[in-house]
Amino acid sequence: MATEALARAEWTNPRNDHRWLVLVVVSIAQLMVVLDATVVNIALPSAQASLHFDNSQRQWIITAYALAFGSLLLLGGRVGDMLGRKRTFLIALVSFATASALGGAAPSFAVLVVARALQGAAGAMLAPAALGTLVTTFHNPRDRGRAFGVFGTVAVGGGAVGLILGGVLTQYLSWRWCMYVNVVFAAIAVVGALAYMTEVTIPNPPRIDVAGTVLAALGLFGVVFGFSQAETDGWASGVTVGSLVLGVILLAVFVRVEQRVAQPLLPLRVVADRARGMAFAAVGIAGLAMFSLFLFLTYYLQLVKHFSPVTSGLAFLPMIGCVMISSNMSNIVTLPRFGPRIVITTGMTTVLLGLGYLSRLNTHSSYTGAVLPSLILMGLGMGMVMAPSMNTATAGVRPQDSGVAAALVSTMQQVGGSIGTAVMSTIAASVTSSYTASHAAVAGFDAAAATQGYSRVFLASALVFAAGGIIAAMLFPNRAQLAAKRDAVGIAESASVDPKGLDTVPAFEA
Repeated sequence: MATEALARAEWTNPRNDHRWLVLVVVSIAQLMVVLDATVVNIALPSAQASLHFDNSQRQWIITAYALAFGSLLLLGGRVGDMLGRKRTFLIALVSFATASALGGAAPSFAVLVVARALQGAAGAMLAPAALGTLVTTFHNPRDRGRAFGVFGTVAVGGGAVGLILGGVLTQYLSWRWCMYVNVVFAAIAVVGALAYMTEVTIPNPPRIDVAGTVLAALGLFGVVFGFSQAETDGWASGVTVGSLVLGVILLAVFVRVEQRVAQPLLPLRVVADRARGMAFAAVGIAGLAMFSLFLFLTYYLQLVKHFSPVTSGLAFLPMIGCVMISSNMSNIVTLPRFGPRIVITTGMTTVLLGLGYLSRLNTHSSYTGAVLPSLILMGLGMGMVMAPSMNTATAGVRPQDSGVAAALVSTMQQVGGSIGTAVMSTIAASVTSSYTASHAAVAGFDAAAATQGYSRVFLASALVFAAGGIIAAMLFPNRAQLAAKRDAVGIAESASVDPKGLDTVPAFEA
């Protein structure tokens, strides 16, 4: 198509023969961002003992990162569109490394919280720049499928890698190395970016939408903060309710503002496409399950089965392997052949089966008999959901919108994780309290009560995926509808008409 060919000529560098090395570089950066959401979890007890802060303050080590990351993602994506991917990528890497070094050397709780917030702000620029680089680097459908297969593996498996790495560093070095290790990752990525990435000059780059930026940042902050507070203060807390309501109101106003400004922070055409909108929703659902799975299964393995931090992290390796296989097979083989509806619905169903099986856990369940089969099913399913959803969500966007589209993918994953952690923590606490109140205290009573809560969390997550599978099957466009849309774009372009709302044909259909 003429427009697509022109866009590729303008927005890609034909002399760039290093696209697979670029994939390695952005994957290292993405791994750093994703694992940082979990690597600190393992280090928290040691950090608390070292810096002498209370249990009530502990959540802020996690929340500070999530708040800055989640609320600034859309702005970070637009900064990449304005300044260029490579420049934004390098600035974000250096900023992330600096914040990590500050956190590693933190002499007090307050400094560690500030460092985590700065990490989140840098990650909000880094994650969209990394994914946006893939969008503008890989256009051939088969190469794009391979690239997003690898990237999807990192996006899902990075959390488990964080658990392993956090356990090893904490157990054999110091909790501070859970922060310092990012300096090593960032240094490698900076060298690779300088050597292999090429900058793309964007003609007439968008300006900052000040009103949209403020509304989006405050709205996302309110939502993420509200769900974070629900975990500790309860759903009826005035702070929780007020934050959630205010966040939703601000996001609603943000949508209205974006309909009226000339250069919106989030062009609504990015989310108006049916396939892309469903892909964003699928990423959110996957984020919900991923974060709650890592959190509560880690609790089960360590507190109930008495696995060491390193062993509990290694227990997730089969899942990472299955995600790797499934992500690449889905993007390269099944997505081009069957389209997102069948692939993502099948993935949702597979994760549902894995979580359903995991919900049968009790204190006597074995890893090989109860946990391992579930991890295999969930790894295969998450690979079929996450990588194809990322591919679909960023395919066919206008080059000047690729950064904000990539940012929205990360936003949905982050918000989904925040919602999942808060809701599932509430369920676990409620079920555990109910079990404690209705059963007599005997040997192993605490472990049994906790396991009851974990199993209900896995069941609730399974029900979320059941709903997600039904919605995906009903609302994702099929291959015939995507083909018809592609033809409509081609007709509009040949007539020199701006195909408003029809500029988002997935690349795997081209």
